[in-house]
Amino acid sequence: MKFGQAKFQVGQIVRHRFYPFRGVVFDVDPQFANTEEWYEAIPEEIRPSKDQPFYHLLAENEDTEYIAYVSEQNLLPDDSGEPVRHPQVRDLFGSFENGLYRSREMPN
Repeated sequence: MKFGQAKFQVGQIVRHRFYPFRGVVFDVDPQFANTEEWYEAIPEEIRPSKDQPFYHLLAENEDTEYIAYVSEQNLLPDDSGEPVRHPQVRDLFGSFENGLYRSREMPN
């Protein structure tokens, strides 16, 4: 398999292409790295290929906050400029500037 470079970066806010949620990327897998059961639970008409980056998100929708695992093909940049309200954001990230969270390890 040939793997490309990840389109989105840690700290970037993205939104799902089909479902009404958004989140901040906190980790990237260069290819699918979840269970087969999880993969098969995705509706077949939108089931992504496994040979692309998958993103771990601190996600939110109108009702709640949660962790999401999403393929690159199902994500779009979130251009709202709004921070994510997920309670774990403060644990992983420092400042929020120009729509991007800076990692706690990065100098300000």
